[in-house]
Amino acid sequence: MLMTTSVVPEGQQFILSSLSPSLAQRRLALAVVLAMVTAFIITAGPLSTMQLARIDAFVPAYAAAMFVIDLITAVLLFAQFSILRSRALLALSNGYLFTALIVIPWMLTFPGVFAPGGLLGAGLQSTVWLYILWHAGFPTFVIAYALLKADRLWQGSVGAAILSSVVITAAIVCAAAYIATADDALLPHIMLDNVHLSALWNYVAGFAVLLSIVALIVLWLRQRSVLDLWLMVVMCAYVIEICLISFPVAARYSVGWYAGRIFGVLSGSLVLIVLAYEITMLYAQLLGAVLAQRREREARLMTGDAVAATIAHEIKQPLSGMVTNADAGLRWLDRPTPDLEEAKQAFKQITADGHRAGAVIGSIRTIFKKEDRNRNSLDVNDLIGEALNLVRGDLQKHQILVQTNPQEPLPRIMGDRIQLQQVLLNLITNAIDSMANKDEPRVLSVRSGLDGGGVMVSVVDTGTGIGPQDIERIFNPLFTTKSDGMGMGLSICRSIIDAHGGALSASRNVGSGAIFQFTLPAHRGHTP
Repeated sequence: MLMTTSVVPEGQQFILSSLSPSLAQRRLALAVVLAMVTAFIITAGPLSTMQLARIDAFVPAYAAAMFVIDLITAVLLFAQFSILRSRALLALSNGYLFTALIVIPWMLTFPGVFAPGGLLGAGLQSTVWLYILWHAGFPTFVIAYALLKADRLWQGSVGAAILSSVVITAAIVCAAAYIATADDALLPHIMLDNVHLSALWNYVAGFAVLLSIVALIVLWLRQRSVLDLWLMVVMCAYVIEICLISFPVAARYSVGWYAGRIFGVLSGSLVLIVLAYEITMLYAQLLGAVLAQRREREARLMTGDAVAATIAHEIKQPLSGMVTNADAGLRWLDRPTPDLEEAKQAFKQITADGHRAGAVIGSIRTIFKKEDRNRNSLDVNDLIGEALNLVRGDLQKHQILVQTNPQEPLPRIMGDRIQLQQVLLNLITNAIDSMANKDEPRVLSVRSGLDGGGVMVSVVDTGTGIGPQDIERIFNPLFTTKSDGMGMGLSICRSIIDAHGGALSASRNVGSGAIFQFTLPAHRGHTP
């Protein structure tokens, strides 16, 4: 058992043959056994010999059901062997293959199904012996399964092991069928006539019951998995089936005879049902894992796109300012009489823009790291003035009228100057872009004021505005209404304001344009 665990430490915990049964599974198995015992008590005794109507199609239907059920179970167990390489699973797989194959000669020898005396053998005499071999053979395979559980794993070729075991099992079935059908003298007679059985029947049926009980005990002593638990239930069903047919002897088409066959189908179906349930659960887990992995991959891609777009979006403005000031400085130097003072001012502005770009990148890192930020007491009106000064050239270029109210005293706030400045720059730049191609008066209103216990800032423009279908999506990452937009500006703005304990919202302006408004909590101890 230790060797098995060491070879497949993680995979086996999801496999029926190694997964420990839960309390609910134990209770369910106990309930099934109690239900079978109750059904046995009801149908046993005098009731078992009560004759019912003969159904000619019952035996072929029963045999076909047993063949299909046991064959499918064998295939599923072979598949588990190919994964786990457990010799115990190989033995159990062949046990179910044995029951699937031996049902064929059993049906062919059954009198009255295909011919009055059966197609093979000596009629019911052969049928009875095949039934005994069938119900003694399977418990033998189950005992082998239980004893081999602690054995080492199969080291050779899986395909060769399965093929050779299938050939051996088929040969055993063929030999059993030949012995049971070749000559009456080869085996003692169990059937005295078509109704009465000899005293030998009690011994051979008792032996089959004994083998099932031994298999049940061995499984109980070595129980480790869900498969062991349900195999014990199968062995209980085997015992009940043989007892219903044998003690007292149930004639064909009696209550006991029909009930015994029903228990046979039940015993064959239990492991198949549990295996099917396991496969369904494993498929559901696999599907969930695949979907989770896909969501994780998409989230990573989204995060990567978001980080790249954020960096590109936020450093675009200081880089544009650096290029503009560099061109201006070159023009001042390229004159016949260079204006060194103007050129010096342009280069100083380039230096300032470079430092601001570095500060912006550092600010972006703090957004994604979610770490404690170095915040200071700030005046909102100073931030507004700084932001308007940084975009003064664009305001003049597009002939935009700016309205502010810097004279109103306001409480100070605690915040990251660079981040809050980026918020204002993003909102103002978006307003400028929305008014750049408008012919009507272009007015930008940046106002501040009190909002309960906090400070409110609004950026209002007379541009193209926001469509009603975009109001709810405008703050989503990578969503943009611009042809050259990256869709990160407003998402970053909301993240920054949220991190400062505030709120950012957008609405349509009366007439035309948009209103962006955010509030921030006032810094305690700094009131006007």
